[in-house]
Amino acid sequence: METAENELDPVQSLHIITEAIAKTKENVKAHGFLFLLWGWLIAIASLSFFILQAYTSFQWFFLPFPVLVLTGIILSVRHYARRSHQTETYMGYYLKKMWLVLGISFITVVAMNVVITQPPFTYTLLIGGIGTMVSGLVLRFRPLVVGGVLFLLFAVASVFTPDVYKPLLQGIAVVTGYLIPGYLLKHSKV
Repeated sequence: METAENELDPVQSLHIITEAIAKTKENVKAHGFLFLLWGWLIAIASLSFFILQAYTSFQWFFLPFPVLVLTGIILSVRHYARRSHQTETYMGYYLKKMWLVLGISFITVVAMNVVITQPPFTYTLLIGGIGTMVSGLVLRFRPLVVGGVLFLLFAVASVFTPDVYKPLLQGIAVVTGYLIPGYLLKHSKV
């Protein structure tokens, strides 16, 4: 009995290896979309919250947050659903699961703070900082690490900030922590 073996020449072997690496290589730029999406949504919600609370008598000044967060959740789910046919890397899988847990943490922290009638901004800044810094470290993208550090610094600053200005502080944190790194990530050559 003879077995036929397929022998590959070195060029074919190199091509197969290169193709396998290309399929599993992380597309770092693809992660920029969610930072931009959430950056814009939370920045708009924070600024709207501040303006409605500080300059109007509108009793539901908090409304921009639930509306825009729900919009963000729907758009994020659609984003991941569209990418479901692509090969998922370990890094992409890890980041998706980490942000899922952090998203649940955001909702939990906000709900707890609503019950005790305390603004949640210090804690949401802290959670955002952790997620952004870990994402930057995992992706090896320094602007996200810096954005995470800025989030943490803004969380500390919020302890010393009057409640009325905390949404404004969060808006600034989101611009520096999500939007600027998100645009840098989107336009990076990585």
